[in-house]
Amino acid sequence: MRTYRWPLLDHMLAMTDDVGILQHATLDVPNRSCGYCTDDVGRALIVACEAAARSAAPRAARGSDGGDAARLVTTYLSYLHDAQMDDGWFHNFMGYDRRWQDRRGTPDAVGRAIWGLGYAERHAPRETWRSLAGRMRRRAMAVIPSLQYVRSNAYAALGLVHALATRPDDELAARAALDGSLAAIADGFDAHAAPDWQWCEDQLTYDNARLCEALLRGGAALGNERYVRTGLAMLAFYTSVVIDPADATFIPIGNDGWYRRGGVRSRHGQQPLEAAALVDAAFAALDVTGDACWREVAEIAHEWFFGRNTRGVTLAREGGCCDGLDEAGANCNMGAESTICYLMSAIAIAKRSATTKLRVAQ
Repeated sequence: MRTYRWPLLDHMLAMTDDVGILQHATLDVPNRSCGYCTDDVGRALIVACEAAARSAAPRAARGSDGGDAARLVTTYLSYLHDAQMDDGWFHNFMGYDRRWQDRRGTPDAVGRAIWGLGYAERHAPRETWRSLAGRMRRRAMAVIPSLQYVRSNAYAALGLVHALATRPDDELAARAALDGSLAAIADGFDAHAAPDWQWCEDQLTYDNARLCEALLRGGAALGNERYVRTGLAMLAFYTSVVIDPADATFIPIGNDGWYRRGGVRSRHGQQPLEAAALVDAAFAALDVTGDACWREVAEIAHEWFFGRNTRGVTLAREGGCCDGLDEAGANCNMGAESTICYLMSAIAIAKRSATTKLRVAQ
């Protein structure tokens, strides 16, 4: 069977100028009025590092985007370098006039910046990029204990997992910070879980599977069975909620109402970041268990982008992605987060399918 192809970066390139990646688009045209945000740039850096690493391969293997990858990496690193404050925290929102719009960014923005920097510290193909990313990640270490939300901790944890793989000179501090971030999630699970609700909060909201991925990857990095066990329990529960057993369709929790414990789960306002998170979490579960069922879960989640969803609508187009799936159909604006998350999913499944037999999404 054919493998999944490496995705095009055309829309990501169109959305990126010499400052960063613009937050929003009108259809597939960048909308400059809303400027940029660290939330997006931190994750865009992950995609850019993947593209740059691939561009270092022989020309026949890298496709047509290799010449632009270096510009993406340096642009996103430069943005994050400017966003980082003296105490290690980050700004989030920058206007199109290049002025910061906030006094301090959100905890999620900080976590996602650390995630991207940790990834670059490990995977950026140029030593100078890895060095700068590591320097910025180290400066951010002091603020990680003040991240009070489970998702912010999950994002930071994912960055720390990658940083630890490089055996950094602050390895002991990074391990301690990773343990603290994962403990926040696992302690939440102990406080909220019941036989019919295997979750770390009383509500399923956004980017849910990232919590599971952080526990699985972080637990494996630390050799902590509690974190791995909790991550698997949460992921099994989550997939039982979001994958329809009748036809194996992924139905993300919609942001129009979420899913409160004991309530009715929302099916409206489905977001691309949920599909990307489940792809990565499923591959993390595959890595720690060896159970091939998780490969199938990853494929089901990824095919949400290509019409295997509640509306039968293809959301990924020309290297970009529509901003969500509502009751009336697709939101055809193709903003940064949607596009980045699609690309993260597409790259992850393309890399895996190079050595495993997965059905091709057209």
